[in-house]
Amino acid sequence: MAAMKRMNQDDLRTHNLSVVLNAMLHADGPQSRADLAKETGLTKATMSLLVTLLINNRIVREGVPLVQSVYGRPSTPLLINGGTMCGIGVQINTDGYGYLVLDLDGTVVAERWISGDLQHADPVAIFGKLDDMLVDQEAALQSRGYTIAGAGLALPGLVTDTRQLLVARNLGWDNLDLTQFALVDRLDAIAGNEANMSAIAQLPGYGALCAGEASLQPNESFIYISTDIGIGGALVRDGKVVIGDRGFAGELGHMSVQMNGPLCQCGRHGCLEVYAGRRSMVEAAGIALGEDGASDEAVRELDRLWREGDPEVKEIIGLAFDAMVSAIVSTINLSDMDTVIIGGLWAQIDDEFLGRMRDGIQDQVLARDVMNIRVLRANSTTRPALLGAAEVGLRRFIDNPLPFLQQ
Repeated sequence: MAAMKRMNQDDLRTHNLSVVLNAMLHADGPQSRADLAKETGLTKATMSLLVTLLINNRIVREGVPLVQSVYGRPSTPLLINGGTMCGIGVQINTDGYGYLVLDLDGTVVAERWISGDLQHADPVAIFGKLDDMLVDQEAALQSRGYTIAGAGLALPGLVTDTRQLLVARNLGWDNLDLTQFALVDRLDAIAGNEANMSAIAQLPGYGALCAGEASLQPNESFIYISTDIGIGGALVRDGKVVIGDRGFAGELGHMSVQMNGPLCQCGRHGCLEVYAGRRSMVEAAGIALGEDGASDEAVRELDRLWREGDPEVKEIIGLAFDAMVSAIVSTINLSDMDTVIIGGLWAQIDDEFLGRMRDGIQDQVLARDVMNIRVLRANSTTRPALLGAAEVGLRRFIDNPLPFLQQ
């Protein structure tokens, strides 16, 4: 009975600690103990005990007291303390691989990216190189007094919750057991689709890094579209990524927009990806083929020809534009979400083009008379999947703080 009581007390305490940390991370600015008590509904006595525990463990620090009035008692703001807890984000994509270390206070502690064409690369070799990089980085973090809360791994494919990569067409990988790799095992990394990780990076909670033009609320719903060589997607409902029964939800790139369209790598015809993917557009324009079609130089040439009014390229971009609108309209009709965030290549289009896309979607959705569609660019982070993966790592601490704290 005593053990059961202790377990219940610990469960309640870690829940309350998580509530406090989330409130601080989502706040617009520093809050006092009284502010947090009001925000969370916890008593002032409970809040005092929780904050003391967080301060003693260097997770939270006190700011300079603020005198609210001539007769009022000074209000002491509380701040997330940097230099103590961090999460590691790892990503492997078609254009390279790397990692990002994110402090709980929103600071990027370290970041490294190795660019290169990874289509049909050897997974053992790539994971081995990443592991070498991370072993050194982990040692550096520990020497600086950091505790690594956890790690996230972003991959461009279908990933199960048992860390099996079923398929990543654009890497040429399939049926890969991720637990065989040292870094996944050592960091107990949570693996997921790169679009899902990118969507997580759009939500507020870690300072300015997560503040994109969308100005989202923590519990907002939206459709995220990741556009590059492939096209991925994520559905976020009430601030949570909807992964589906097996973790595969949100594969917008393989929504067919033309039944008799070109053959996609997935085996279907007319997928969004074969019209609006980076390499697909470059190849259709005859600029480059195969691996060269994915290069930045090829995309710049495509953009130049389009802006100069090349009729063939204008037609290709027009088809891609229509395919994007069609796929987004279908997703909105299916999901009943009115906010769309676009990341990657298509996020680079100018405001006029983005406005045309929004108008095209608004005109076609079934609930156009009551819906006000928003189409927004992803936040300015260069690699949002890396940031989102690091946040996934930090959630190990935020969602269950007590095991990390000295009591």
